[in-house]
Amino acid sequence: MGEPRLWGTAEAMLALVREVTAMGSVLVAASAPGSLGASCLRLSRKISLLSHFLEEIRDFAARSADAMPPPASEVASSSAAAAAESSSSCLANLLMALEAAEKCLLIGRQPRQDNASSDLVEKNINIQFQYVTWQLEKVLGNVPYEYFGISDEVQEQVELIRAQLRRATEKSGTSNLKVFSDIYDTLSQIHCKELKKQRTSSSPAFHIDDPVDDDHNLEDIAMLVAELHGNSNHGVEKITLNITERLNKVGTSDNYKSDVDDNNQSNLTSQTVEEVKKPQPLEIPEDFRCPISLELMKDPVIVSTGQTYERIYIQKWIDCGHRTCPKTQQKLQNLTLTPNYVLRSLIMQWCEAHNVEQPCKIVSGWIRKSDGTFHEFTGDRAAIEVLVRSLSSRSLEDKKSAAAELRSLAKRSTDNRILIAEAGAIPILVQLLSADDYKIQEHAVTALLNLSIYDHNKELIVMAGAIVPIIQVLKAGSMEARENAAAAIFSLSLIDDNKITIGSTPGAFDALIELLYSGSHRGKKDAATALFNLCIYQGNKARAIRAGILSPLLKMLEDPLSNSMVDEALTILSVLVSHQEGKVAIAKAHTIPLLIDLLRTGQPRNKENAAAILLALCKKDNENLACIGRLGALLPLTEIAKSGTDRAKRKATSLLEHLSKLQVM
Repeated sequence: MGEPRLWGTAEAMLALVREVTAMGSVLVAASAPGSLGASCLRLSRKISLLSHFLEEIRDFAARSADAMPPPASEVASSSAAAAAESSSSCLANLLMALEAAEKCLLIGRQPRQDNASSDLVEKNINIQFQYVTWQLEKVLGNVPYEYFGISDEVQEQVELIRAQLRRATEKSGTSNLKVFSDIYDTLSQIHCKELKKQRTSSSPAFHIDDPVDDDHNLEDIAMLVAELHGNSNHGVEKITLNITERLNKVGTSDNYKSDVDDNNQSNLTSQTVEEVKKPQPLEIPEDFRCPISLELMKDPVIVSTGQTYERIYIQKWIDCGHRTCPKTQQKLQNLTLTPNYVLRSLIMQWCEAHNVEQPCKIVSGWIRKSDGTFHEFTGDRAAIEVLVRSLSSRSLEDKKSAAAELRSLAKRSTDNRILIAEAGAIPILVQLLSADDYKIQEHAVTALLNLSIYDHNKELIVMAGAIVPIIQVLKAGSMEARENAAAAIFSLSLIDDNKITIGSTPGAFDALIELLYSGSHRGKKDAATALFNLCIYQGNKARAIRAGILSPLLKMLEDPLSNSMVDEALTILSVLVSHQEGKVAIAKAHTIPLLIDLLRTGQPRNKENAAAILLALCKKDNENLACIGRLGALLPLTEIAKSGTDRAKRKATSLLEHLSKLQVM
């Protein structure tokens, strides 16, 4: 099949999908009665969702037809031809499956007469629905996404449809799957040899001359399936013969419905037969199923049309660009998803009444990212809820173990951070910050640090009253707990409102400055980062100065060769110097000589920051300007103006201009 033929196949499938979608709209308006009408509606909905998938295949075929470069070698030519042939075969099978599905829908929507054979007719049509459901899932699983360049979001949509088809097959039972597989293989061979060039648009005739019993034999099923594919009686005979030959080779019975030998069949009592029958699956109320996935809903939400869906599936629908309600086809006036708490409560009650595992073990949802797109998350809510309950255990070891595990889970992924917060862990972890056990304190503060990485949790942690106990841990906890408390303050202070809240909390700057002075190397780094971020807020600069921040900063500058935190000290000073109180305090602390030494001996970045701080100190302050002139800053500034970084050159040049004006005066 060449690329033009590929394009034609894709167009034919798109036309089919449009017809099936229109058929589904009719079924919504006036659905066929009973389970058969529901089956028709569900099948048409699944097929209608394939439109984006087929459009991308059509676009691929159009691009390939416009530009098909010659293969680089015979090997490449052979490989490309094989890939094209395989892909074309997959599409041919998909077209065959869609044609069968359309015919199945046409049969299913035909009016029924209320007579003795109506139940039998419906059973036979159900066999056909089972087959096309199984067939569609099979052929969609064989389509090579990479070859056709199918986008990730459309791949996800197709996988969702496949999952729905799989569940529908499992729900209807698996007793006929072996028959379906053998019939499909035979029909595929016939189809490849005699691919029909035009589809028949009229409804196929459906007649049952002789009623059959409930157990469909091979010939019955072959006839029902072959009818969907437009095969003649000869085709049915060929299918039956082909499968019978396979069965004879492996020595199995030609009755697929039973694995019991005929000689043993007569010895089975009715009681034994009853025992081996599978129990009927529990029927989930229709209102409890998501109209898209057909699964029991875990997180039902209401859209603007008033319809309820499972959150993850309706969000995927919206994220793929749809702006209509999948069930009613009405335009969505807005994209708000409102939790349906009443329905969720009813679902939970139904689960409890029927001993069904409540749908909360695995929860799914979406995170809206800054670019407006959504990230899907999943996680084990049940396990997390158990751990959160253990945080309140009377056993010290249970608390410690649960806190340690939640700390680890929160470190691994955003998904876990969301679920741990939703499970109510944050207020309990805040309480544990005041525990007498240092290890529990450490686990709790580190868990809160890890949870705070997700921005929404930052607000929840502050609202839970975490700031004061975190500062207490920062003052008196183990060194690791103090380090992580400082890191937690930095993370929380990334939100501007939290900078104010933390900065105005008594003892916050004192505790951070103490860690900056005497903490471990990592502790000093964490404290410096938190202090820098807090001091971005103008009101916190004076607080930091009054709390004594200059003392440890100057200590870091006094011996730059042996201190690896010169950059951090200069960065904090560059923020403080923009405040008048900070500017005065820095000058009085005899910082200028240290900064000039850095102009001579520091690393390029140190020189840049030192020049920037000196310039800020000297603006509108001739006393400071004269001071740097007396201390010999002219020569190093001249060198930096020639060979420093771009920013350093600007600062040094500006300082030299100020010094020049001062000399003129």
